[in-house]
Amino acid sequence: MNTRAKYKICRRLGPGVYEKCQTQKFVQSEAKKSRTKKGTRPKALSDYGRQLIEKQKVRLSYGLSEKQLSNYVEKATHIKGMPVTDKLIELLETRLDNVVYRLGFTASRRAARQMVSHGHFVVNGKKVTIPSYAVGIGDIVAVREGSRTSPLFSDFDKKVKNYSWPNWLKLVPESLQAEVAALPKNDEQFLQLGTVLEFYSR
Repeated sequence: MNTRAKYKICRRLGPGVYEKCQTQKFVQSEAKKSRTKKGTRPKALSDYGRQLIEKQKVRLSYGLSEKQLSNYVEKATHIKGMPVTDKLIELLETRLDNVVYRLGFTASRRAARQMVSHGHFVVNGKKVTIPSYAVGIGDIVAVREGSRTSPLFSDFDKKVKNYSWPNWLKLVPESLQAEVAALPKNDEQFLQLGTVLEFYSR
């Protein structure tokens, strides 16, 4: 998908959907449009419209198909002992491609999926090429030995010097590996998972 198409989606769903929309260039572009565009009152959304938008936000943010997201929601609703929204965010965040993205190895989830598919990462010493692979507490995610000399990971410790990792991941930049230390939580206000669940409960 080209940048123009992504910008169009971000205008409809919000800048949190794609990393490209979280840049200064996009912010300046939107500010310029708002100054030149004639003011019109936006249409009030129906409950269904609001739910659909929130569902699309989650789906596109994590790069999922409709079927994948539907399966995650169904799985989350059938697990007892914790709020459904907490379980859903856990299922989404513990995907291997998302973990690679959260650790700062790449600038987007799409690139992270490609890196995982190409076999650049191991989990507990075993190569994993499935982006949706679910990691758990205590798992060690690391760059595969044969990929450590790749330009993709050169000077990684310097590149992420000022990067902030989620507190549920413990990364050692110099060794190109991290431990899943806890379960992730929904700290991003951009995603309204309760509304997503409403969509699927219709």
